[in-house]
Amino acid sequence: MGMSFEKAVGFKESALLLRAQRATVLAGNIANIDTPNYKARDINFHEALKAQSSNGTFSGKGLTMSTTSGGHLGSAKDSGMGANQYYRTPSQPSIDGNTVEESVEHANYMQNSLEFQVAFTLLNGNFKGLTQAIRGE
Repeated sequence: MGMSFEKAVGFKESALLLRAQRATVLAGNIANIDTPNYKARDINFHEALKAQSSNGTFSGKGLTMSTTSGGHLGSAKDSGMGANQYYRTPSQPSIDGNTVEESVEHANYMQNSLEFQVAFTLLNGNFKGLTQAIRGE
């Protein structure tokens, strides 16, 4: 009787990949903190994970969005943003049009880092459990 790898690790692998993708977006915001007219971006992690679990089409380059009509606009991926990315609205606008707020970005980056560690620990626990099952322990 076979067991699929995806069923064994569940959504934890996808959560880890989404956390890594979000870390890249947040790091890009921090790197562009002094760039005029730069718009801060973020990923809606919960919506991305829900979309992944409902259709199972996750790749490290972002989720794909399907269209059901020829009149639909191009996907967010075509515009250079992933399907679950959005522009963040600043609480205090700047004169140069940059919407990156350093304290907000650092807080989000640290929270995402902690959640990445949790996802990694859970995934690692699954692998340890599978290893013990294979060895018959």
